[in-house]
Amino acid sequence: MKDEVFVELIDHQNELVLPCTWIAELQRASCRVWSRLPQYACQDHHLAEIESLEIAFVSAAESDRIHRAFMDIAGATDVITFLHGELIICPAIADAQASDHGEPVLREILRYIIHGMLHLAGHLDDQESQRIVMERAQESLVAQLWSDADFAVFSAENANFTAK
Repeated sequence: MKDEVFVELIDHQNELVLPCTWIAELQRASCRVWSRLPQYACQDHHLAEIESLEIAFVSAAESDRIHRAFMDIAGATDVITFLHGELIICPAIADAQASDHGEPVLREILRYIIHGMLHLAGHLDDQESQRIVMERAQESLVAQLWSDADFAVFSAENANFTAK
Protein backbone atom coordinates (compact mmCIF):
# COMPACT_ATOMS: atom_id res chain seq x y z
CA MET A 1 0.00 0.00 0.00
CA LYS A 2 1.22 3.47 -0.84
CA ASP A 3 1.71 5.77 2.13
CA GLU A 4 -0.22 8.48 0.31
CA VAL A 5 -2.62 8.55 -2.60
CA PHE A 6 -3.97 11.42 -4.62
CA VAL A 7 -7.55 12.04 -3.48
CA GLU A 8 -9.95 13.94 -5.72
CA LEU A 9 -13.49 14.92 -4.77
CA ILE A 10 -15.86 15.94 -7.54
CA ASP A 11 -19.36 17.31 -7.01
CA HIS A 12 -21.61 16.21 -9.90
CA GLN A 13 -24.93 16.94 -8.18
CA ASN A 14 -27.06 19.93 -7.24
CA GLU A 15 -29.49 18.42 -4.73
CA LEU A 16 -27.43 19.52 -1.72
CA VAL A 17 -25.11 22.50 -1.79
CA LEU A 18 -21.65 21.33 -0.74
CA PRO A 19 -19.56 24.40 0.09
CA CYS A 20 -16.00 24.46 -1.23
CA THR A 21 -14.80 24.46 2.38
CA TRP A 22 -16.61 21.15 2.93
CA ILE A 23 -15.07 19.60 -0.18
CA ALA A 24 -11.60 20.74 0.90
CA GLU A 25 -12.05 19.44 4.44
CA LEU A 26 -13.44 16.10 3.24
CA GLN A 27 -10.45 15.79 0.90
CA ARG A 28 -8.03 16.35 3.79
CA ALA A 29 -10.00 13.95 6.00
CA SER A 30 -9.90 11.30 3.24
CA CYS A 31 -6.10 11.54 3.18
CA ARG A 32 -6.02 11.11 6.96
CA VAL A 33 -8.31 8.06 6.69
CA TRP A 34 -6.00 6.57 4.03
CA SER A 35 -3.02 6.82 6.38
CA ARG A 36 -4.99 4.94 9.07
CA LEU A 37 -6.45 2.23 6.82
CA PRO A 38 -3.62 -0.33 7.22
CA GLN A 39 -4.57 -0.93 10.85
CA TYR A 40 -8.14 -1.72 9.70
CA ALA A 41 -7.24 -3.77 6.61
CA CYS A 42 -8.48 -7.31 6.20
CA GLN A 43 -6.49 -10.09 4.56
CA ASP A 44 -8.23 -9.74 1.20
CA HIS A 45 -7.85 -6.03 0.50
CA HIS A 46 -7.21 -3.90 -2.58
CA LEU A 47 -5.15 -1.09 -1.09
CA ALA A 48 -1.88 -1.95 -2.86
CA GLU A 49 -3.59 -1.69 -6.25
CA ILE A 50 -4.90 1.83 -5.74
CA GLU A 51 -2.96 4.70 -7.30
CA SER A 52 -5.55 7.40 -6.54
CA LEU A 53 -8.93 7.76 -4.92
CA GLU A 54 -11.78 9.50 -6.71
CA ILE A 55 -14.84 10.43 -4.69
CA ALA A 56 -17.79 11.55 -6.80
CA PHE A 57 -20.86 13.17 -5.29
CA VAL A 58 -23.90 12.35 -7.43
CA SER A 59 -27.65 12.94 -7.44
CA ALA A 60 -30.14 10.38 -6.20
CA ALA A 61 -31.13 9.63 -9.81
CA GLU A 62 -27.51 9.01 -10.79
CA SER A 63 -26.92 6.88 -7.68
CA ASP A 64 -29.96 4.80 -8.65
CA ARG A 65 -28.67 4.42 -12.24
CA ILE A 66 -25.21 3.30 -11.10
CA HIS A 67 -26.68 1.02 -8.42
CA ARG A 68 -28.85 -0.69 -11.07
CA ALA A 69 -26.12 -0.87 -13.71
CA PHE A 70 -23.35 -2.30 -11.55
CA MET A 71 -25.14 -4.10 -8.72
CA ASP A 72 -28.54 -4.85 -10.27
CA ILE A 73 -30.24 -3.21 -7.28
CA ALA A 74 -32.93 -0.56 -7.72
CA GLY A 75 -32.80 2.69 -5.78
CA ALA A 76 -30.33 5.32 -4.76
CA THR A 77 -27.86 4.34 -2.05
CA ASP A 78 -25.43 6.08 0.28
CA VAL A 79 -22.10 4.89 -1.16
CA ILE A 80 -20.99 2.58 -3.95
CA THR A 81 -17.38 1.41 -3.91
CA PHE A 82 -15.45 0.35 -6.99
CA LEU A 83 -12.34 -1.59 -6.03
CA HIS A 84 -10.08 0.38 -8.40
CA GLY A 85 -10.46 3.36 -6.06
CA GLU A 86 -13.69 5.14 -6.91
CA LEU A 87 -16.43 6.00 -4.43
CA ILE A 88 -19.85 7.20 -5.56
CA ILE A 89 -21.64 9.09 -2.77
CA CYS A 90 -25.16 10.51 -2.74
CA PRO A 91 -25.35 13.64 -0.57
CA ALA A 92 -29.17 13.61 -0.76
CA ILE A 93 -29.15 10.24 1.05
CA ALA A 94 -26.66 11.66 3.58
CA ASP A 95 -28.93 14.64 4.17
CA ALA A 96 -31.96 12.40 4.83
CA GLN A 97 -30.02 9.98 7.05
CA ALA A 98 -28.37 12.79 9.01
CA SER A 99 -31.76 14.37 9.62
CA ASP A 100 -33.24 11.02 10.75
CA HIS A 101 -30.37 10.45 13.20
CA GLY A 102 -29.87 14.02 14.40
CA GLU A 103 -26.36 14.16 12.93
CA PRO A 104 -24.65 16.91 10.98
CA VAL A 105 -24.74 16.21 7.23
CA LEU A 106 -20.98 16.69 7.03
CA ARG A 107 -20.40 13.88 9.54
CA GLU A 108 -22.71 11.57 7.58
CA ILE A 109 -20.84 12.27 4.35
CA LEU A 110 -17.56 11.59 6.18
CA ARG A 111 -19.07 8.30 7.37
CA TYR A 112 -19.84 7.30 3.75
CA ILE A 113 -16.30 8.09 2.65
CA ILE A 114 -14.91 5.97 5.47
CA HIS A 115 -17.37 3.16 4.70
CA GLY A 116 -16.26 3.09 1.06
CA MET A 117 -12.59 3.16 2.01
CA LEU A 118 -13.12 0.26 4.42
CA HIS A 119 -14.52 -1.74 1.49
CA LEU A 120 -11.23 -1.01 -0.30
CA ALA A 121 -9.47 -2.30 2.83
CA GLY A 122 -11.28 -5.63 2.40
CA HIS A 123 -14.27 -5.18 4.70
CA LEU A 124 -17.55 -6.73 3.69
CA ASP A 125 -21.02 -6.07 5.03
CA ASP A 126 -23.11 -8.76 3.33
CA GLN A 127 -23.57 -10.81 6.50
CA GLU A 128 -24.54 -9.55 9.95
CA SER A 129 -21.22 -10.61 11.53
CA GLN A 130 -19.26 -8.80 8.78
CA ARG A 131 -21.44 -5.71 9.11
CA ILE A 132 -20.82 -5.53 12.86
CA VAL A 133 -17.02 -5.69 12.42
CA MET A 134 -17.13 -3.12 9.63
CA GLU A 135 -19.37 -0.73 11.59
CA ARG A 136 -17.02 -0.88 14.59
CA ALA A 137 -14.08 0.08 12.39
CA GLN A 138 -16.15 2.72 10.62
CA GLU A 139 -17.41 4.38 13.78
CA SER A 140 -13.93 4.29 15.32
CA LEU A 141 -12.57 6.18 12.31
CA VAL A 142 -15.50 8.60 12.24
CA ALA A 143 -14.89 9.41 15.92
CA GLN A 144 -11.13 9.84 15.36
CA LEU A 145 -11.55 12.13 12.35
CA TRP A 146 -14.44 14.10 13.82
CA SER A 147 -12.37 14.88 16.91
CA ASP A 148 -9.25 15.93 14.98
CA ALA A 149 -8.64 19.53 15.97
CA ASP A 150 -9.07 21.19 12.55
CA PHE A 151 -12.04 19.05 11.59
CA ALA A 152 -13.79 19.53 14.93
CA VAL A 153 -13.54 23.31 14.71
CA PHE A 154 -14.65 23.30 11.08
CA SER A 155 -17.54 20.91 11.69
CA ALA A 156 -18.77 22.80 14.75
CA GLU A 157 -19.03 25.96 12.67
CA ASN A 158 -20.95 24.18 9.89
CA ALA A 159 -22.77 21.43 11.79
CA ASN A 160 -26.28 22.55 10.92
CA PHE A 161 -25.69 23.57 7.30
CA THR A 162 -28.28 21.89 5.05
CA ALA A 163 -28.86 24.27 2.15
CA LYS A 164 -30.64 22.94 -0.90
